[in-house]
Order: sequence, then C-alpha cells, then structure tokens
Amino acid sequence: MDSLITASARALAAGDALAALKRIALRDDPPALALRGIAMAQLGEHPRARELLRRAARGFGAHEELARARCIVAEAEVALAMRDFRGSPRSLAAATAALDAHADRANALQARLIATRRLLLLGRLDEARTAHAQIDAGALTPPLMAVAELITAEIALRALQVDAARDALSRAQEAAGRARLPALVAEVAEARQALDRPAARRIAVGTEQALRLDEVSALLASDALVVDACCRGIGKGADWLRLARRPILFALARTLAEAWPGDASRETLIADAFRTHRPDDSHRARLRVEIGRLRGLVKAMADIEATPQGFALRTRDGRPVVVLAPPIDGDQASLVALLSDGAAWSTSSLALALGASQRTVQRALVELEAAGRVRASGRARAQRWLAPPLAGFTTILLLPAALPIL
Repeated sequence: MDSLITASARALAAGDALAALKRIALRDDPPALALRGIAMAQLGEHPRARELLRRAARGFGAHEELARARCIVAEAEVALAMRDFRGSPRSLAAATAALDAHADRANALQARLIATRRLLLLGRLDEARTAHAQIDAGALTPPLMAVAELITAEIALRALQVDAARDALSRAQEAAGRARLPALVAEVAEARQALDRPAARRIAVGTEQALRLDEVSALLASDALVVDACCRGIGKGADWLRLARRPILFALARTLAEAWPGDASRETLIADAFRTHRPDDSHRARLRVEIGRLRGLVKAMADIEATPQGFALRTRDGRPVVVLAPPIDGDQASLVALLSDGAAWSTSSLALALGASQRTVQRALVELEAAGRVRASGRARAQRWLAPPLAGFTTILLLPAALPIL
C-alpha cells in the first residue's frame, strides 16, 4: 500500500473526509476507489459512494477476497444509511465469513453490527436481539462500542426497559467521546434526548397528558386498565390482550375506555368501529355481535354492560381506565414515524419495515404527500420519501414491532 493510500485511510479513520479526498481524488485504482467511496459516504453523498464502492469491489475481484469483502461491508453500511433494503443479506453474511477467515475482526464486527441495525430498522426485534447477543463486546473498538450500545439502547427502548436503555446510552456516550467522532457523538446525543421527550398521551376522564417513556412504562406496570393505542392491546399489569389483528374490537375498546366512567352511545361506537355516520339495523346487529366478542375476551379484566344509550366499561376493584394514545394518530402513524428519522426511504424498504404491500404503502404516501406531511425526491426506482423531523416528541412507540411491556 502506497503512502497516499495510507495517509488517506488515516484521515478517514479520524473523520476527515476532505483531507482523504485531497490525496486520492484523481485515482481510479481499486484501493483509491474504495477510500473515495467511504469519503463520499462521510460527506453524505450516498449514491456516489455506493457507485464507487461497487467499482472498487469489481476491481479487486475474487483474487483479493479480503479487500472485496471490506468493500461489500462498506456498501452495506451505505445502503443502511440510504434506507435501501432491497439487496439480499446473504452477500453481507458471506463478506463477514471472509473477514473472519482472514482474521479481520474489526471489520467482521462492524459487518455484524450493520446486519443487526438492518434487522432493527425492519422491525425484526427477536432476530436483532439474538444477533446482537452473539457479538463479542470485548473486541469492540470505541467507535464500534458506541454503535453496539446504541443498538442495545434501541432494543431496550422498544421493550420499554427505560433504565436499561439509559445505562446503554451512558456507555455509548463514553465510547463516542473516546472515539472522538463528531457524527457519532451527535447520534448518541440525539438518542439520549428521546428519553426526555413525550412519547405518548394519557387520556382519562376527559383529560389528556403527555408522557415520557419512563412514565409510559410505569403506567403499563400499574394496576390501571390500559387500552394501548400504540401497540393495539388492552391489559393491566402482567395480563395483556393483543388486538392488533382485530381492529374493530380494538376500536370498540378504545371508544369505551375514552367514555369511562360513563357510557358510549351506540351511534358513537358504530361510527368509530365501522367508519360510518349513517347506521342502519345491520350495523346495530353487528355491533351487538362485536360487543359480545369483546366482552368474552376481556371478561378476566373488566365487564361491558349495556345501558339505555349504548355500552359502558366497568372495571373490578375500582381500577381506573386509561387510554395510552400515540403522539400522532391516524392509520399512517407508523409510516410517518419511520420517515421522521431524517433519512430518505424507498417505497420497497418502507413496505418491508411495515410488513405491508408496496402498493398499500404507495397509496398511503400519496395521501400524506397531498396533506403536505411527506415529500418525494427523485423518480422511478431512484425515488425516495422524506418527512420533516417530528420535533418535540419521540416516535419510538410507533415504530414497527414495538413491544408492550409484560
């Protein structure tokens, strides 16, 4: 390796992308292309970075397996920053195996962290937790340690383990300080701010209150009967009933909870559950059927009584009823939450993360764009979607596969 390549690599390791480019900007050999790609990625020029890294990988070819594997890992990190998950994870897994075979532990660990972060963004929390547990924390350098602790914190936050998340973020801040990388320090600082931002709304007896994540955790662990509109469920303490796949029953439960300690009229229940403001006898008959189903599901936690006007939720032992509502409502709340991370997402990646069809996501994006809540850049396959950051609160409870505390 010549002196210019060495000097450029050292500048990149220190986070000085411009100094690195000054030394290799006019070179087209594979090592220079790889370093130029990494420099462009640090400057935020992700499409150009990806192109350079692919050219470098082709230039190294099969005869330089180690260098090619490093390019694949770098390209995977760029794809992660671009929120482009169309590629197969097999190439990253093969590159990780090649790095292990050549005893390049640092880059192998980085590849594993990239794979884990990809799983997190796609909402595959169990897989991410398993993959993260297999990473050797003792071999991590300060920059990688900071990234690993950020992953630990996000996994904890998704499960509402706020104390564990706070400890992980403290360790991440310490590691980022030792790494002396401004971008990493800023990422950790942004993650820490999420702990102090409102994450949900508490609705009870006609009043509304903003809650931080630790307050949400305390509410779910209390003796109150909680109708959770973030995770679509109802429960008290350790008892939890998931209604994410039964939207009509959940809509009825939420309407009854918002009306507590009073009752909800049949017209209101029909409007909220069946999305109609002109009920007829068929709607009233269906309401009786759905209320019967809900009554059977929640009988261990509460009763649903008929009243002259409609139905009322009655708890036992005088337990209060609380609705835990997300900071933003609407069918596209999870979509807006993903887009609010400041990155540009492709439609296919949003569909993967939400577990929905690409056509469903496209229709939702068109509606949000018409309302001025998102915007598109690029055309055709290069089109990406962005939304302004939702300042003032965190969207952690709205992300796909968010877990209720048990």
